[in-house]
Amino acid sequence: MKNLIILMLCLTSLSIYGQEKTDFDGHKWEAPYHLPIPKDWTFERFLVPPSFASTIQYKGVEDIRFAPGWSKIESNEYWSYAFLWFLDDAKEFDSKTLENNLTAYYIGLFNINTDKSKIDTSKLIQVKVSINSKKVENKDHKTFEGVVKMNDYMTKKPISLNLIIHIKFCEEQNKTFAFFELSPKTYSDNVWNGLNQLWLNFKCIKL
Repeated sequence: MKNLIILMLCLTSLSIYGQEKTDFDGHKWEAPYHLPIPKDWTFERFLVPPSFASTIQYKGVEDIRFAPGWSKIESNEYWSYAFLWFLDDAKEFDSKTLENNLTAYYIGLFNINTDKSKIDTSKLIQVKVSINSKKVENKDHKTFEGVVKMNDYMTKKPISLNLIIHIKFCEEQNKTFAFFELSPKTYSDNVWNGLNQLWLNFKCIKL
């Protein structure tokens, strides 16, 4: 199921670039940075902005890390994953910008994975993203935390995802990295150890 969903994302993301970007292959693309793929985790990559959220005003690549149980409802890791935006040039982020981008992102993500003719749309909730700045962590340029309240396209039920965002500039590449960690679990849950370790092991330059 997960692979089908991500395949849809990859294909639709490519479509907005037409002939300019048709050669992008997320599995063959070699990242110029280091973001680990832990044992039993999986990854996907596609272009930013994705076609399902074309109002996002950035260009680059999204690099996703899925915890082993992210798509398994019975797992403690359900909906626990992280993604990196590898963006052209130096970009500034604030709470409002992040809220707007993520609102568009998760509205589009639900829509592209849902046939609304087969569900009771009266039970759907509006996507609500709340972001606040927090104490800067581990050499970040900025650090944010918040929550995404949305419809889970796998269960079609409301879900709340806790969120940590790390912003980093890499001057040697003139690139901006925005790293998003998400899970419905509270920040004290062990699932965050794996998510946080991804960022702790991140390097601007490929090892």
